[in-house]
Amino acid sequence: MIKDRMTPLRVVMACLAVLLADHEQRSAAAPNDEVKMNAKELAQKYIIIDTHQDVPYRLKKKMEDISQRTEHGDFDYPRAREGGLDAVFMAVYIPAEYEEEGGAYAFANETIDMVEGFASRWPDKFIMARSVADVKNQFGAGRISIAVGIENGAPIEGSLGNLKHFYDRGVRYITLVHSKNNHICDSSFDEERRWHGLSPFGVEVVSEMNRLGMIVDVSHVSDETFYQIMDVSKAPVVATHSACRCFTPGCERNMDDEMIKLLARKGGLMQVNFGSMFVNAQVNREFVERRKRIKEYVDAHNLKGEAKQKYGEQYVKTHPLGDADICDVVANIDHVAKLVGVDHVGLGSDFDGVGDSLPTGLKDVSCYPNLIHELLQKGYVQEDIGKVCSGNFLRVWSEVQRRALELQSGE
Repeated sequence: MIKDRMTPLRVVMACLAVLLADHEQRSAAAPNDEVKMNAKELAQKYIIIDTHQDVPYRLKKKMEDISQRTEHGDFDYPRAREGGLDAVFMAVYIPAEYEEEGGAYAFANETIDMVEGFASRWPDKFIMARSVADVKNQFGAGRISIAVGIENGAPIEGSLGNLKHFYDRGVRYITLVHSKNNHICDSSFDEERRWHGLSPFGVEVVSEMNRLGMIVDVSHVSDETFYQIMDVSKAPVVATHSACRCFTPGCERNMDDEMIKLLARKGGLMQVNFGSMFVNAQVNREFVERRKRIKEYVDAHNLKGEAKQKYGEQYVKTHPLGDADICDVVANIDHVAKLVGVDHVGLGSDFDGVGDSLPTGLKDVSCYPNLIHELLQKGYVQEDIGKVCSGNFLRVWSEVQRRALELQSGE
């Protein structure tokens, strides 16, 4: 009889336990849902600037209508607006072969024509931006501001007049080098060091970029080149799409802590690359091994030009890399913020430039709210997120413009 009288009590207690567990689960879920909603709101509230996307080179290989949702690639207008992207630096990427074969100047101009064509063909969706004022004034109208950067200084072709030409065309930063040494400086990817830093002409290029108000981009440069640029430049410099070497030991393409500290001390910043191979050690090892295999085959068979490119593209397709996670990108942002302060870090995704090797949660331009969500979860306040999204880069760009006016006036 006692057992029978206790049964209803046990039932009640069991029901209470279920209700309590459900309440705790709902309580845990509610704040997370609230954070996600907050992240989406912040992605629309703040200007989001991405300082490096390789959309033009992607479209040169396969043209698509980026005013509509595209089947391929990481960028199009609908996904960009979904992600809150307001301004993007389209990279005018110049393959390293143009340094030796010639034609870099013409190739760069053709690519700039293409980028300008986005705004003229779809004026309700894209608009060109040449200054900080342009970006700020264009914010909130539903159009994406497009700025231009050149990736690889080969198109300068030894002429400061060409540098002025590209500034007049709207180019606001130049990544001085890419995968091979050029006439300006040494590359972090090139085992042979031609100049051991900047060439004599490279020193002139940095000084003239300062005078014009063009940002010097230190992504891709060798360590020796970086330190010489820091000595020569009279304006802050930016790594427009790099990451932290502490997560990828031995990867000279990324920046070590001493470099990040010097970059910040001189007023510059790092725009963190999203590529899995740059933010995750295991994927970086796979990337290094893949590059090694491609180079061995290319050298053994003396492949040049289009044949070399086709072999590399096919090898990459059949030997995909693993994926990092969005947390790896956040870890890079957080490392810079803890090392030198949140005023010296931003976003430089390298979308459409790293193939399919993008982290889980950051696969295309619709995903910036995911990144903001992770930063909120990590304890970043709204003001700091605004800095990471655009505030820091706009400040540095403004300072480069201000310093140019001083240099032009002889101060």
